[in-house]
Amino acid sequence: PRRSLASPVVSGVLCPCGSPHGSPAEGAGGSGGSASASSGSCGRPLCEASEQDRRLRALFQKLDVNRDGALCIHDLAVGLGRLGLHRTELDLLKIVKAGDKDLDGQLDFEEFVHYLQDHEKKLRLVFKSLDKKNDGRIDAQEIVQSLRDLGVKISEQQAEKILKSMDKNGTMTIDWNEWRDYHLLHPVENIPEIILYWKHSTIFDVGENLTVPDEFTVEERQTGMWWRHLVAGGGAGAVSRTCTAPLDRLKVLMQVHASRSNNMCIIGGFTQMIREGGPRSLWRGNGINVLKIAPESAIKFMAYEQIKRFIGTDQEMLRIHERLLAGSLAGAIAQSSIYPMEVLKTRMALRKTGQYSGMLDCAKNILAKEGMAAFYKGYIPNMLGIIPYAGIDLAVYETLKNTWLQRYAVNSADPGVFVLLACGTISSTCGQLASYPLALVRTRMQAQASVEGAPEVTMRGLFKHILKTEGAFGLYRGLAPNFMKVIPAVSISYVVYENLKMTLGVDSR
Repeated sequence: PRRSLASPVVSGVLCPCGSPHGSPAEGAGGSGGSASASSGSCGRPLCEASEQDRRLRALFQKLDVNRDGALCIHDLAVGLGRLGLHRTELDLLKIVKAGDKDLDGQLDFEEFVHYLQDHEKKLRLVFKSLDKKNDGRIDAQEIVQSLRDLGVKISEQQAEKILKSMDKNGTMTIDWNEWRDYHLLHPVENIPEIILYWKHSTIFDVGENLTVPDEFTVEERQTGMWWRHLVAGGGAGAVSRTCTAPLDRLKVLMQVHASRSNNMCIIGGFTQMIREGGPRSLWRGNGINVLKIAPESAIKFMAYEQIKRFIGTDQEMLRIHERLLAGSLAGAIAQSSIYPMEVLKTRMALRKTGQYSGMLDCAKNILAKEGMAAFYKGYIPNMLGIIPYAGIDLAVYETLKNTWLQRYAVNSADPGVFVLLACGTISSTCGQLASYPLALVRTRMQAQASVEGAPEVTMRGLFKHILKTEGAFGLYRGLAPNFMKVIPAVSISYVVYENLKMTLGVDSR
């Protein structure tokens, strides 16, 4: 059995009473934290900050084998080996990558402390979520289940060995100190509770499918829950897009036709649409917008999984810049595959009454009059728009998520409906705002042939023309109806997603 981290390593970071020292999980909630935030389990006040610093430095110096003030993989391998802790090179690489903020390939003292605190915070959340009886202990069955959730397949005999290696006092149950001591310098990045509760791209559909795909836990992949999440997300997107289609069509009309001389307002735009084609005309272009959800989501998810494997991992959670790279590439592949449907959607939304009998008629007309190239008009600004949208959406969402986890998560990683919706809405809005000028130029290029005698223009030429004739404001035409649909779209897609999850038998934790 594996030796515990407790005696040689973590005891140097603890108060004399053995309670967690300065644990971010305890102190993160501020005044709302538990009583143990200000005292150890023995009832004494926690050590002074200088004492904590001394203990952490002592541990750091034990591991800093070559005494250069930084921990590289070699230092960790030798230092932990001397303490009886043998880690694989891959494990050590993950520890360094997780804490290495300045990307110099090693951990200085500040990075080392930050890694320990952040890691302990995650371990605390998992421990709390597994402690169903809320008695501060986890029994053998819960330990086996937790390891399976983390993707570790074990037999009963192996489970007993692992349990004994964690269980220092022979009770065959694990308390917080034993759990933390076992995992603290062992990388456990793929925390299932955080992934389960913080699903983003499968829940929120604001009409632009440019978000980075969600991570799924090993358990979700093995049990087939992942495809149910995707189906529920697709169904939610279809309902959400249909409910907000009038605002989406108004946005497209304003992007293409609004100018200084033709200043369309929201009420005027709706009135104009109803006068021209009746109430049903408000949903023009929605059919193809809903149809493209399934192929786009499926292609993007498959591409994302393949790119993750190419990057070198398929089970561990990717770091944020790796997720952005993999997600953006997967988005580009999916968008390239279904881009003709994007052009069709714009043309169908802009059509006049009786212009086309349906989607196929529209496609035939475009092919006959403009050729195959017309189905890729606006392709370049669309591809360029993926990076600012996905990048800012992901960065804002991760920042909001981590802020909430650090400050307010005490007993669970579950943020509750309101926090989840608020984070998703804010991040999607920021992403759209950043990529909106590119989206407007894309839509105008897609619509070119629908304006009689319109000259062929390039992306650069169109940007210059808009800035010259309308100013910077011209790049944000249609922004008002676009933002008006964000909150209803997010709310509707969340409600439908939750109901479809229940119908499909997806566990709600």
